[in-house]
Amino acid sequence: MSEVLALARALIARPSVTPDDAGCQDLVAARLARAGFRVEWFDHGAVRNLWATHGEGGEVLCLLGHTDVVPPGPREAWDSDPFEPTERDGHLYGRGAADMKGSVAAFVVAAEQFVAAHPDHPGTLAILLTSDEEGDAIDGVRKVADRFKAEGRPIHYCITGEPSSKEALGDLLRVGRRGTLSGVLRVKGIQGHVAYPEKARNPIHQAMPALAELCARAWDEGYPEFPPSSFQVSNIHAGTGANNVIPGHCEVVFNFRFNPGWQAAQLEAEVEAVLARHGLEYDLLWHRGGEPFLTGEGRLRAAAREVIREQLGLVPEENTGGGTSDARFIAPLGAEVVELGPINSSIHKVNERVALAELERLPALYRAIAERLLLS
Repeated sequence: MSEVLALARALIARPSVTPDDAGCQDLVAARLARAGFRVEWFDHGAVRNLWATHGEGGEVLCLLGHTDVVPPGPREAWDSDPFEPTERDGHLYGRGAADMKGSVAAFVVAAEQFVAAHPDHPGTLAILLTSDEEGDAIDGVRKVADRFKAEGRPIHYCITGEPSSKEALGDLLRVGRRGTLSGVLRVKGIQGHVAYPEKARNPIHQAMPALAELCARAWDEGYPEFPPSSFQVSNIHAGTGANNVIPGHCEVVFNFRFNPGWQAAQLEAEVEAVLARHGLEYDLLWHRGGEPFLTGEGRLRAAAREVIREQLGLVPEENTGGGTSDARFIAPLGAEVVELGPINSSIHKVNERVALAELERLPALYRAIAERLLLS
C-alpha cells in the first residue's frame, strides 16, 4: 500500500465531524515532526489549528487544508460505513475522501519527499491545517491569519487542496473566490386570527415584496475573471403550526456570493435601503464570511499551470467559481493563492470517494510546484 493511500485511510477512519479533529492533526504532526518539521499549535476553543514548517526565512509556501468533515448523513444510505475507508471500483470511499483528507494526505507525503530530497532548501515550506473549515470558520484559519498579520508572519504562496477538478484531475485551477455575506432577517408583525387580519400584521405578507425585489435584482453583470454576484434565500420560517393564526414574526436566511465590484458594507446598505423602503419593522444580523480575492498572473499560477501540463497533459481552466474556502483568509496577507485538488463530484454526498489514480498522482503535483517556487 502506498504512503498516500495508507495515510488517507488512516485520516478517513477518524470521524472528525466539524469541529472535532478526532486525532487527525496529531497523526499528521507526529509524521511531520519525524521529517524535521517544527510543529506549532494555534488552537481556539474546540478548534485545532496545526502550523508545521521546514526551513527558515525566504519565501514561504503554505499547503492549506482542513481535517474536519461534514456529517455523513444516514449511514444506511452509504454502501459502506462512511468512517471505514473502503476501496472498490478503483476508488477510495469514505467521508472526507475528496473533501479533503485525500489532499491532506498528499500534502504530507509531498512535504516528506520534498525535505528528504532537499534538506537544505531555501525558503520555508509550511502546512496549515484546521478543524473549522466545514463549520463556522471563526476559530480556524481566520484566527490564525489574524495572528500572522499581527505578528508580521508572511505567507507568499498558498496551495489549497480543495477538490477543484471537474472531470479529470487538474482540469480546473481555482485562482480566486467570490466573497460571502450572510444575513438573518427577522421581520416583526402582530400575531392574530386569520379571520381578523385588520387586527393583526402579517410579517410574511410584509416581507414578500421586499424579498421579491431583492431576488429579482441583477446585482451586476460580472467582473473580470468573476461571474455575476448572486443573492439567494436559503430558508424562510414563520408560523405556529396552526392554519388559523397569523404569525408574530417571519425569519429569513439569505446569502450573497459577490465579486470584487462590491464590498460587504455596500451590499448591507443596499439591502437595508430596500427593507426601509418597504416599511418593514425588523432586526437583521449580518455575518461577513469573507471578501472576494483574485490571484493574478504570477509565479504560483504559472508554476501550477506548467506542472499540470507536464504531469497530466492538460491545460487547466482557471476561474473563480464555486463556493468558498479558507483561502479567503490567506489571500489578504498578500499571498498568491490557488486551489488544486481531486474531482469534486461526490463531495458532501453519500458515498463520497476519490479515484485511487488521482490520489496517487497528487503528491507529485504538489511537490513539483513546491520545487518550482522554492528552488528556482
